[in-house]
Amino acid sequence: MQIINFSHPLTAEQIEQIEARLGGKISEVRNVRVQFDVEQPFVPQVVELLDSLGVSQEQWQTEGWLIVLPSLNFITAVLLAELHGRTGHFPTVIRLKPVQDALVTKFELAEIINLEQVRNAARARR
Repeated sequence: MQIINFSHPLTAEQIEQIEARLGGKISEVRNVRVQFDVEQPFVPQVVELLDSLGVSQEQWQTEGWLIVLPSLNFITAVLLAELHGRTGHFPTVIRLKPVQDALVTKFELAEIINLEQVRNAARARR
């Protein structure tokens, strides 16, 4: 399982939490700097960002990916659509949350959300 992180760098502790929740090891963490020009369209910037990762079409469709989403909602929306197109399904995402009562701001694993399962469950509720 690999992580593509479009947010702040993950700590060793957060990676351990993710591995514990998954019951397996993370083989790679790709930290991707997301800095968009807000005066330009986001779609081509997302395409360029994902193309820069050097992941083949076969890899997108056959390897296990966990995604830490960027914080800007418009980039996230376009990124999810582009990832769906490349992988054939919605990705699984990692959600972090602030540690309560920490003296220094610190984040921990909140949940791992399989968006494809969320989609399928929603379709069953129609």
